[in-house]
Amino acid sequence: MNNGIKITILSIVINLLLSAGKFFAGVLGHSSAMISDAVHSASDVFSSIIVIIGLKTSEKEADIEHQYGHERMECMAALVLAGALVGTGLCIGYSGIKSLINGTYSQPENLALVMAAVSIVVKECMYWYTRIVGRKIGSPALMADAWHHRTDAFSSVGALIGIVGAQHGYPFLDSLASVVICIFILAAGYGVYKDATARMTDSRADNEEDIRLFIEEYAQLDLLKTRKFGNRIYVDAEIALDGDLSLHEAHNIAEQVHDRIEERFPEVKHVMIHVNPLGTHEQ
Repeated sequence: MNNGIKITILSIVINLLLSAGKFFAGVLGHSSAMISDAVHSASDVFSSIIVIIGLKTSEKEADIEHQYGHERMECMAALVLAGALVGTGLCIGYSGIKSLINGTYSQPENLALVMAAVSIVVKECMYWYTRIVGRKIGSPALMADAWHHRTDAFSSVGALIGIVGAQHGYPFLDSLASVVICIFILAAGYGVYKDATARMTDSRADNEEDIRLFIEEYAQLDLLKTRKFGNRIYVDAEIALDGDLSLHEAHNIAEQVHDRIEERFPEVKHVMIHVNPLGTHEQ
């Protein structure tokens, strides 16, 4: 079991405990903001299950039907996560606005306040832990799940402010907190969606300039194209060599450039090197 799946299973367990704790704290502590926060945590459980499916599917080897592998399934998982974030945010926002319009406010108790504080600490820790692992293994789905933890922490901050405000004579703040939580969640959902679509539409690699400079250390570079493929990168390059070299010599140089790129940039899945005779490339 890889680190990505292990941390996602841990997320599921923590979110189940948090969502149950928040729900009962919201009901017993009379806080609509805490109940909204509980719904958000519950949605994280569904999101984490989607992440596991994406991680497991993306690990499958290439086959006759998918000759370039399955890495983009992680992006599909991230898109589902984005949808879950947006859906959750809209539901929470609707509930908060409805409460504000109808003037149906509640008076939160200290139990809800304590649960909000606990949630902030736990979810912020989970954000950093998941983010570190996600960056280490280059997983867009895991990075999306990390932001899900961060939005849950923001959500609890909003709930905490609303609860404290309601306890000090401003009962509408508890409902207003739900609307603020909605905005944070929608913003996070958009960020996840934007990153996932960039990885699915062959956008250029973020480190393309680093790859360019690296290739130029070994050969004259005529053309470089890079594209994201899930959590991996494809590189297509044209290098210029002396036209008097034998085919065997030119091939060996191209092979060396190919191997060095893959050694230097482990996120590169495939490199295609084309050789041009010096001075023949049209700009």
